[in-house]
Amino acid sequence: MKKNDIAIIILIVSVCIVAGYGLGRLLIPSDRNKSVTYEYVEPISSDVAAPDVRIFNGDSVNPSVQIIIGAPSNQKPFNGN
Repeated sequence: MKKNDIAIIILIVSVCIVAGYGLGRLLIPSDRNKSVTYEYVEPISSDVAAPDVRIFNGDSVNPSVQIIIGAPSNQKPFNGN
C-alpha cells in the first residue's frame, strides 16, 4: 500500500469514530440531569405488636389440623391388598 492509501484509511476511520461518538451522545441521553425521588423507609425494629383480634381470632377453626371423618377401612390403598 502507498502512504496515501494508509492516510485515507486513517482519515475515514477517524471520521467514522467521531461520527459514531457524536451520534451515540445524541441518541443515548446522559443520566446526570435526571432527578431521583425516593420515599423514606422506616428502619426495621425487633418490637412485635399484638395481632388484630378481628383477623386472628383465638376461637376460630385451625386449618392446619387434620380432620378425619369416620374410620377408613383401607389404610394402604396402593399396597395391593
